[in-house]
Amino acid sequence: MPAAEYPHIVVSPDGVPFIDGTQTKVVEVVLDQMVHHWDAEEIQRQHPHLHLAQIYSALAYYHDHEVEMNGAIEERLRREEDLLARLGDSRIRAKLLSARRAC
Repeated sequence: MPAAEYPHIVVSPDGVPFIDGTQTKVVEVVLDQMVHHWDAEEIQRQHPHLHLAQIYSALAYYHDHEVEMNGAIEERLRREEDLLARLGDSRIRAKLLSARRAC
């Protein structure tokens, strides 16, 4: 079966999928849907520089590459936790942890 092509999606040389013509990573659109439970129309309202076709293409790319993208999301979370742990106690850290728990 030939590899699927995704209109509006380009993959950088280091393997990161972006929405073509923008600096928006596919993972950012996916996280908006996962964390905020936004549908494509709400994502477009929150990111007016994106067209619905770009958003749907990003979501299709995610669903076709779900295992690897979920792995990348988990790695991002691990890096975030490591960074937060190295910060030590501070008002900023407390605020970040509070905001993270609210999500």
